[in-house]
Amino acid sequence: MPLLFSYGTLQQKQVQLANFGRELTGSKDSLQGYVVGEIEITDERVLRESGKAIHPILRFSCDPQHEVPGTVFEITEQELAQADDYEVDDYVRVAAILKSGKTAWIYAAHRTS
Repeated sequence: MPLLFSYGTLQQKQVQLANFGRELTGSKDSLQGYVVGEIEITDERVLRESGKAIHPILRFSCDPQHEVPGTVFEITEQELAQADDYEVDDYVRVAAILKSGKTAWIYAAHRTS
């Protein structure tokens, strides 16, 4: 089963219920080499589900001293596709190695942004 690292709205119960039909259980972990920025969300569905116009977004820093805390969830392939559908075009899904050594999917800014 895929692992998904969340540092933002996918940790919210109402977002999980709206997108996956269930509350996810996960464990704390962190991601090194990234910092958190912000983006403004204009997608009506995402605004409604998250209740927030400003969302966090990971930006690659290349500095292992930078660390972003979050939660790693075990999800199904179908739920991963549903997460892809939830995230707006400002995000790209990439594989990353977490501090725990687990490999998980993350949603980050395109490297060119």
